[in-house]
Amino acid sequence: MSVLVTDGHFRKTLAVVRSLGRKGVSVAVGERTYLNTSFFSKYCDRRLIYPSPRQFPDQFVEFLLREIKKTSYDCLFPMEEETLLLLVKYRSEISRYTYFPSPDLEKIEFVRDKRNLMQFAETYGIPAPKTYYLSPAQSLPSWGGGEGEGYVIKPRISSGSFGIVYVRKREDLIGSYESVHRRYPFPIIQEWIPDGGGTFGLAALFDEASNIKAVFIYKKLRMYPVQGGPSTLREGVEHPQIKELGLSLFKALNWVGIGMVEFKVDPRDGIPKLMELNPRFWGSLQLAIVSGVDFPYLILRMARKEKVNPVLHYEVGKRCRWLLFGDILHFLNNPRRFHLQPPFFHFFDPHTSYDIISKDDPLPVLGSAATFFTFLYDPEMKRFLERR
Repeated sequence: MSVLVTDGHFRKTLAVVRSLGRKGVSVAVGERTYLNTSFFSKYCDRRLIYPSPRQFPDQFVEFLLREIKKTSYDCLFPMEEETLLLLVKYRSEISRYTYFPSPDLEKIEFVRDKRNLMQFAETYGIPAPKTYYLSPAQSLPSWGGGEGEGYVIKPRISSGSFGIVYVRKREDLIGSYESVHRRYPFPIIQEWIPDGGGTFGLAALFDEASNIKAVFIYKKLRMYPVQGGPSTLREGVEHPQIKELGLSLFKALNWVGIGMVEFKVDPRDGIPKLMELNPRFWGSLQLAIVSGVDFPYLILRMARKEKVNPVLHYEVGKRCRWLLFGDILHFLNNPRRFHLQPPFFHFFDPHTSYDIISKDDPLPVLGSAATFFTFLYDPEMKRFLERR
């Protein structure tokens, strides 16, 4: 068995490499530079340097098509949104040579737009924050800005926490909106959901007929940026209400392949509110794997046309930590850094594993440092951060 995985920089890619490599699968990893996390893993059997998908998208696609035509891969795993968007345009051709489960491009583009997603959720009764779509911003929403309330300005298309601005005072809303609008045209304005109820992710896998094959729910315990962003520490949980809402949303979309939907529970009414839907693998994939929901291996089994019974239950209470460098950044930026629960310096908790650090496969720590280094000297990586 062999697979091809793109975007070697990322910890979720490393999770795929380790999961499949430990099962004897030959794993080829692609990236535009040798300085990336996954190339350092002992489970990476082939290292492919491809043209930059950001600078040279056509050459990147040509490279991947040549590679899958000449090498017999059981499955293709595009790990980042940019590579997914490029390759899904050629899904029909790619599927002649390897397994590539994914929604079509039109559906991916639809859910990436938060305006579309929120309006779709409203139609199907999925709770979401109050959302304001109109422009210009001078026509202010009639809610928010009171004591203990506020607004969140979000780009219609972005990932993680990039481009998001929190506004607590009504008089600051117009200026903040215009600032975001200059970089991300016509963002949405949402009510700020107070902290206290928890932020949760629901990850799911569907076959080509939109039948559920796996589901996993986790709670974000720490994030970076601190006020909201990718999780740096998270825990596997059960949450029947979020399970029902998340799967209902995917079912209404007739989803295919992998996806992750995020909810934030509103402490004022206890209702989970929809935040976003990611049509790709998510950063905390490793937690699902150690909890018993091995999404990469399930996809490979589907590729080999094996019978895959739905995985709907898993071990709860396990935690996974992105110490390098997410949780370190959370610690440095959190004013309550010495009062965190669980404590930051609780490094040897038997229920906590790590995204990158591993006794069995130690060298990706060096690869992670190399990836961090590229952001300091590589002009493309600098532009990538600035653009986001």
